[in-house]
Amino acid sequence: MNTTPSLPFGLTHAKILRLLKFGVVGGLGFLWDSGTVYAMRPFIGLTAATLVAYFVAATLNWVLNRIWTFKGAGLHDHPFLQWLRFLTANSLGFLLNRGTVYTLFYTVPLCVTYPVIALAVGALAGMFANFNLSQKMVFKEKPPHSALELAELSLDLPASHKNPTPKP
Repeated sequence: MNTTPSLPFGLTHAKILRLLKFGVVGGLGFLWDSGTVYAMRPFIGLTAATLVAYFVAATLNWVLNRIWTFKGAGLHDHPFLQWLRFLTANSLGFLLNRGTVYTLFYTVPLCVTYPVIALAVGALAGMFANFNLSQKMVFKEKPPHSALELAELSLDLPASHKNPTPKP
């Protein structure tokens, strides 16, 4: 008899642990993001500093996710190609994150004075999309074999009859 309690929504203990690690890395990314914005703002302005900071934080997050959160997954990929796929996969999170940040900049004057407020809200807005897409498209145990399989993974569609994927 199985005494392990079942978790809702198909969650596993391993997935929850990865999500928590992803959140820790995201918290560090928030610090790198905020630090870069505050450091660059006097030289290039708030809007440009916010864009530069995203790529700094995303790159550092990719490194930590590669070596800690998703340790061992996706090592079949060349690091540069995996980094590019990480940026691509997290583009939805980027839109949610920076869309939230810029909306707050333009609608809440306090966020222009204290950008860290908008950056924190933006980080939360993009976190879950980034986690799911990173897990499905970037840090895979085995790479997709075709463009169709990659699309199915990214949209979480069942495999087609022409491109079956073995079930675990």
